[in-house]
Amino acid sequence: MNEPTEIGSAFITESRSLLQTDYLPKIERCIEILSNEQIWWRANPDSNSIGNLLLHLSGNVRQWIVVGLGGAPDTRDRDAEFAQREMIPREELVERLRQTLKDADDALDAFDKDRLLEQFKIQGLDVSALAAILHVVEHFSMHTGQIIMLTKMFAARDLQFYDFKAGAPVHAWRSASTRAD
Repeated sequence: MNEPTEIGSAFITESRSLLQTDYLPKIERCIEILSNEQIWWRANPDSNSIGNLLLHLSGNVRQWIVVGLGGAPDTRDRDAEFAQREMIPREELVERLRQTLKDADDALDAFDKDRLLEQFKIQGLDVSALAAILHVVEHFSMHTGQIIMLTKMFAARDLQFYDFKAGAPVHAWRSASTRAD
C-alpha cells in the first residue's frame, strides 16, 4: 500500500470511529437522561432544541456522506429539521440517527480511499471528499457538544464520560456491552 492510501485509510477509519464510537454513544447517554419534553425544549424561538439538532445531524450526515460521497438520492429538507416543533419520541430520534450513521459508515467503508482529493458537489458546493468527511466529523462534534451542554444544564450533574481512576482516561460512558475487554 502506498503512503497516501495508508493516510487516506487511516483518516477514514478515524472519522468512522469518532462518529460511531465516540459521538453517538455520548448523544445516546444524554438522551437516556432526558425526558421528551427536555429534548424538545428551546431557550427561545430562535434556538434549536436537542430534538432539532438530532434531526439536523441526521440530515447533514446523510446529505454529505451517504448522498454526497455514496451516491444515494438526496431527499433532504434542511429547513424542516429546524422547523419541527411537534415532539418526536426519543427512541425514534435516536433510531434515525443510528440508521444514518450506519448508512454513512457503510458509504465510507465502500469509499475508494484514492478518491479523497476528488471534487464532489454537495449542498451546491464543490468540495473534496476529504473536506466533506472532515466537515461532517467537525459538525457532528460541535452539535454533540451542544447536546452535552444542554443535558448538563437539565441534569445538573457530571455525565462521567471518562473515568481517570486508573491514571489514564477510560471511556466510562460506553455501556458494558460496547466496551472492549
